[in-house]
Amino acid sequence: MDYINNVLASFLGHKRVSCVAVYVEKALGFDQKYLNLFSEDEQRSGNGQSVQTDPSKSGFVGDTVELRCVFINGKPPVKISQVTWQKLINGTKQNVATANPALGVSVLPPFKDRVSFKHPAVRQRTPSSLEDTTIVFNNLRLSDEAAYICEYTTFPAGNRENMVNLTVFARPVTKMNLTSPTIVARTPKRKMPVATCMSANGKPPSVIKWDTTLKGEATFQETRNPNGTVTVRSNYIVLPSRETHRQKLTCIVTYRAERFTDSVILNVQYEPEVKIEGFDGNWYLNRQDVKLTCNADANPAVTIYQWKLLNGSLPNNIEIKNNTLFFKGPVTYEFGGTYVCDATNSISTRSGLVEVNVTEFPNSPPFDGREIPLEEHSSGAAIGCAVGGVALLVAAIALLVFFLRRRQRTFKGDYSTKKHVFGNGYSKAGGMPAHPPMPKNLQYPDDSDDEKKPAQISGPDGFEGGDRDFDGNSEDLKRPYFTVDEGESRDYDERTLAFQYDPEPEIADDMVSQTDGSVISKKEWYV
Repeated sequence: MDYINNVLASFLGHKRVSCVAVYVEKALGFDQKYLNLFSEDEQRSGNGQSVQTDPSKSGFVGDTVELRCVFINGKPPVKISQVTWQKLINGTKQNVATANPALGVSVLPPFKDRVSFKHPAVRQRTPSSLEDTTIVFNNLRLSDEAAYICEYTTFPAGNRENMVNLTVFARPVTKMNLTSPTIVARTPKRKMPVATCMSANGKPPSVIKWDTTLKGEATFQETRNPNGTVTVRSNYIVLPSRETHRQKLTCIVTYRAERFTDSVILNVQYEPEVKIEGFDGNWYLNRQDVKLTCNADANPAVTIYQWKLLNGSLPNNIEIKNNTLFFKGPVTYEFGGTYVCDATNSISTRSGLVEVNVTEFPNSPPFDGREIPLEEHSSGAAIGCAVGGVALLVAAIALLVFFLRRRQRTFKGDYSTKKHVFGNGYSKAGGMPAHPPMPKNLQYPDDSDDEKKPAQISGPDGFEGGDRDFDGNSEDLKRPYFTVDEGESRDYDERTLAFQYDPEPEIADDMVSQTDGSVISKKEWYV
């Protein structure tokens, strides 16, 4: 515009050619950025003047914003005739304020009460005082958002101008609340919104997020208002239940670089959940101090408890206090049965039951409810391990001894067996002298082994095979024998026999007696 004014002024010689310049600008299709380039070229050449403004300014509704405008005079300097601020809306210019050395300062409606020139020198009405014509917007409004032109009219150079874009932000109003003061978990269960987070009348729109451990889903909705602001609304939807009661919901609203948070605690009302405690499965006859307690988890709290016995009436020796049944006196079979507790709150009534069985004798010591400390658990486990280890060791030793003794008894010719056989008539070394015939009745000690006693001697002569002649050298005739235990005395005088005979020769330590009466060496026996 300034460039066109200069060209027209040089040709037409007219002081005010701004109106004509506007039409020329539109006709030629000049863009503002190209005009600025022309102005900069003139300034670099040292012959032109320029107007300096900020590229853009911004502020929030209700704030105060300055729009800077400074005139840079050239060489030779020009005379400032007038300064005009204009608002550009959809290609139409609207005057905001003017400063004229002859006419003074003027601010037009609807800006009169909110716009003023920053420097009081502007009112001095001198050309030099108009070089800085910065204006101030007070109580900024959304409608103030636009492009503003600062235009200088000079002589003889013509008009110079520049433009600044003003952006107005609207800080939103954020709030969060429960969708209903009372959230009821009903049957059948269904999802419902429990909390709402809203960021209203914001420009630009806000971003809403939820922070919670509660399982649910969020919905979002944006509404554009006539004044250019946006309202964002988000609902959090859950399935109300006793688990959602007293859960925390936090709404996080992000607006530009700012962040707002708000939280609510859910208050969910639900029907009672009833559980009867007190029966430990060991109610036996004559047990004392037994009771049943009806515990109910409900919101709001249970107001009415009712006890009853299925298929019968409650025993006479029962006392009811609030939610507890006290059984007076010792336990009897009359205490048995199915007990029912009805719990009622403002939402609903729910029941719980327990089957009580009475036995004649205790199944186990009644549980007194005392928790066993960890130290007792540890010491008990240590003692149990020690006792088990000792028992296992003893069992292993006993098994080893049994195996060794069994193996020892199964060896042939075991010379260390407990019982030794005495008596035979000969050995491999030669025959022993014959003995006279044995009488028919032999006496043995009571502690001798029965299996070692010889068969009863029969025959008319008192000898086995009575009609046979006695042959002292016959191998068929065996001298009587008996067994003795180790440690017993081998004094044969203590044995009661019908006759005595010479003691048997001693067997050497390295010899082993055989069942046929012979002896052989141990080395020969084990080969």
